[in-house]
Amino acid sequence: MPTRTAGPSRPASEAAEAKTAPGGAAPGKAAPQIQLVDATEATAVEVADETVDRLLDEGRSPADVLVFTTGEQHPWAQHELTFGEDAYWRQQAEGEDVFYAHASAADRTTGRPVVVLAVNGGTDEQAARALPAALARTGSRLIVCGDPGRLRTLL
Repeated sequence: MPTRTAGPSRPASEAAEAKTAPGGAAPGKAAPQIQLVDATEATAVEVADETVDRLLDEGRSPADVLVFTTGEQHPWAQHELTFGEDAYWRQQAEGEDVFYAHASAADRTTGRPVVVLAVNGGTDEQAARALPAALARTGSRLIVCGDPGRLRTLL
């Protein structure tokens, strides 16, 4: 049987990931992988940025990655919001690059194969709500950058 590909720029496995429902795994497909990367509230955004760089270096498309923060907005999001809400959300809808949003706005985002969650502040309740919201938006992999001790108490 011939191998099917998703097109010239993406292997079939990545195309399948991109089609996974935002609610997690598609029927008959494995649940998303969850990875914890140790970071403090002060370093969570920096660690998330390093994680995104690593993903891109490994060959991930920028359009495959969504980054959430639980505390202060990511600096990229802060900058882009200076051009107005419409322009900011239009970039998310176009889906051509890594998109950064606050976890409280997760319901306004579309799912992507990889979600990186930077637990960079916010209350325990906000962080606890961010975890399932981020998981609901990932197709295959959720990477949480935060304090493992704090995260264990929230789970």
